[in-house]
Amino acid sequence: AVVSTQSGHYGREPEKVALGTCAVIEEVIIGEDKLIKFSGVNKGEACTVVLRGATKMIVDESERSLHDALCVLTQTVKETRTVFGAGCSEMRMARHVEELAARTPGKEALAIEGFARALRQIPIIIADNGGYDSSQLVSELRAMHSQDKVYSGLNMVTGEVGDVRDLGITESFAVKHAVVNSAAEAAEMILRVDDILKATPRQRGGNECR
Repeated sequence: AVVSTQSGHYGREPEKVALGTCAVIEEVIIGEDKLIKFSGVNKGEACTVVLRGATKMIVDESERSLHDALCVLTQTVKETRTVFGAGCSEMRMARHVEELAARTPGKEALAIEGFARALRQIPIIIADNGGYDSSQLVSELRAMHSQDKVYSGLNMVTGEVGDVRDLGITESFAVKHAVVNSAAEAAEMILRVDDILKATPRQRGGNECR
């Protein structure tokens, strides 16, 4: 059993100081630090993740990546719907947006086409980050979607276009929805700025106080 000696009930009412039970309590050494490790906890509702790295920058980057992953996991638990990743969803959305632009008369169609181009930037960035030829891969991916192969996405292991269902690449619907909405709102705010007025610097005369 695990008990607390910080409580005022310690020694008088043992049942009020018990924190829980575990299978093993041991002292472990990680680097130069000594830690107490609790193993075999019944509920297992809490855990400790130890991050180590050669430099502080690597540890900070690992912490940021872990934090992002936990945030996505939290959103996925709240909103269980998922969408296919690897650029599949963006290419599919871009195709439907382009079809809407083709049916829309006037200058509004230009803005809709621009939105479609922005959606296609996501698979381009994915390919560039993977060190592959984004122009080649995205053109192949776009051709696959035009042939109604709507489950096509980028395989960053082989550098080819593959079926995301077989690859098992999914993303949280809530995160994807927030990303698209935030990007659209940011672009809309920028477009609302018609002009910038700059005041002419005041000329200083020779009789001004110094």
